[in-house]
Amino acid sequence: MNKRELKIITEKLKAWKEELVQEANRTVDGMTTEKAQFADPTDRASMETDRNFELRIRDRERRLISKIDKALERVEDGTFGLCDECGEDIEFKRLEARPVATLCIECKTIQEEEEKMQKG
Repeated sequence: MNKRELKIITEKLKAWKEELVQEANRTVDGMTTEKAQFADPTDRASMETDRNFELRIRDRERRLISKIDKALERVEDGTFGLCDECGEDIEFKRLEARPVATLCIECKTIQEEEEKMQKG
């Protein structure tokens, strides 16, 4: 991967992380300032369901932030863009689409096939 491509991916990772952190902060702010009182138990249950759904989304995003941080660490230590399994370069197109990818497309395909065999 050349320096220009690495810079593109690094900027994408940082912007993605910033967006996720801002969204998490908005969620926390909304939950701490929201003091709704519901006379109807159905309305309260609906609000709780929505809140639980939002918290599950934020938890997934928290894990994604962790993956982004690890990708940025790999950029710093010079291992970004190398497949964890075979050590070959991960194609720029793949990294552009999924900047936190740690496997080349071939190794990822093998991994997914093995998972299908274990489930089936």
